[in-house]
Parts: sequence; structure tokens; C-alpha cells
Amino acid sequence: MSTVLAIANQKGGVAKTTTVASLGAALAERGQRVLLVDLDPQACLTFSLGIDPEDLELSVHHVLTKGLDPTEVIVTTEEGIDLLPATIELARAEADLLTRTGREYVIRGAVDELPEYDWVLLDCPPSLGVLTVAALTAATGVLIPLQCETLSHRGVGQLLDTVHDVRRFTNRELQVWGVLPTLYDGRTNHARAVLDNISEAYSLDVVEPPIPKSIRFAEAPAAGQSILSTTRKHRGADAYREVAGNLMTRAKAGAGA
Repeated sequence: MSTVLAIANQKGGVAKTTTVASLGAALAERGQRVLLVDLDPQACLTFSLGIDPEDLELSVHHVLTKGLDPTEVIVTTEEGIDLLPATIELARAEADLLTRTGREYVIRGAVDELPEYDWVLLDCPPSLGVLTVAALTAATGVLIPLQCETLSHRGVGQLLDTVHDVRRFTNRELQVWGVLPTLYDGRTNHARAVLDNISEAYSLDVVEPPIPKSIRFAEAPAAGQSILSTTRKHRGADAYREVAGNLMTRAKAGAGA
């Protein structure tokens, strides 16, 4: 069975898309079959992997609102990773789905129709709307990228409230895999203090290692690839490789439970 991991945080600018692209590449390096799903109408994941959303006739919007088979929409990136791309049309999906019965299950239904993948990574939009709830309903677990600054963790409680509701009503098996520290500057006491506070306040695991702050992450989308391809020997790329290995260990432990 696929491990379906939602990467979610309603706050923007916490490296959700970077995390999805980098983890996808790191898992693929380890021989895993990976599908990335862009659920953000801004289509940043699609663009950052070298695909211009404006050139696409079909997207995840058609899968979720029109019932199109996802295999007709999946594209393969330059790095050899499969992607279910987004376009600005996805912005209409929230409104289209609001009045639909069973809207929470549209992503789960699409995942069920997929060919065999080891991992499906869901890049959630920066909100707690219909698409994020549907992603959590489809997911095995949720990973929360978190910038280690005081204001960045104020929304974690709201996200965890949503996770609680999803567990109660639509996906009892959903697990919080923890927070992933991003844009991390270990030289500052503030970053370490915020991380310690999050772990204690919400009883969340911290996924190691922290992802360091680096301009290389901002440069990678211009090349249409993840940092693992653009700067292979880099502490940021190596950090994501290590995180991917830790997530694989977690997934295997869960499968054996």
C-alpha cells in the first residue's frame, strides 16, 4: 500500500512546496516510486519542477471536480518523478466542492484509482479549507513544516484542531508524524527555543534533522528541479535525504504494526 503523506501548514512561507519537491526527489533516489500532488492553486510545486501551468490543458482540478482518471493527468518531471499538476483553475475547486456531498473524500477517491506508488506526497494549500481537509482525509500521516520563528507556530494549534476533527469524522487512522523545522538557523538561541516550545506545547515529535536556511532553495525552482539535482552536495540537500530515510523507517514501522 502507498504511504500518503500530507505536507500541511496554513501559514505560507514555511517551505511546504520545497519540502514536497525535495522529499520526493530524496525518496526517488532511494528507489521509491513517488507521486507528488500539487493542491495549491498557485501551482508553485508544478512550476518549480519545470512545468509551466499555463501550458497544461488538464490538471488536478479536473480529477477532483470532473472525475477524470488521474492517470490521464499525471506528468513526469525532468527528475523522473511523477506529478499530478495544478493550475489556477484549482482556485474554483473550493467553491465547486462546497455543495458536493462527500467532498472530503474526493482526494481519497483519486488516490484509490492510482497505479502502485510507494509514496504519495500531498502539497496542501496555505489554508484550512476544503482541499486541505480532503488531503488529510486521504492521508496516512501529516507532516508540518515549521519555520522556527515565534509567529510561525501560532497556527499549529488550529491545524491540530482540524486534524482532530478529521480523525473524528473522516479519517480515524490519520497520524501526525511531527513537525519538520525549516529555514533553520541553529546559530540563534531563538530558533532553538521556538523548536523546544513547539515540541512541549503540542506534544509533537520533531522530525530530524532541521532543514537549514539557504539561498540554494530559492534558486532551485528557476532550474525546474529540486535542490537534490541542482546542488547535489549541499547541507540542505543532505538534510532532506536524511529526513527521507527517517520517514521511510517510520513508514516501515507503521506497516509492520
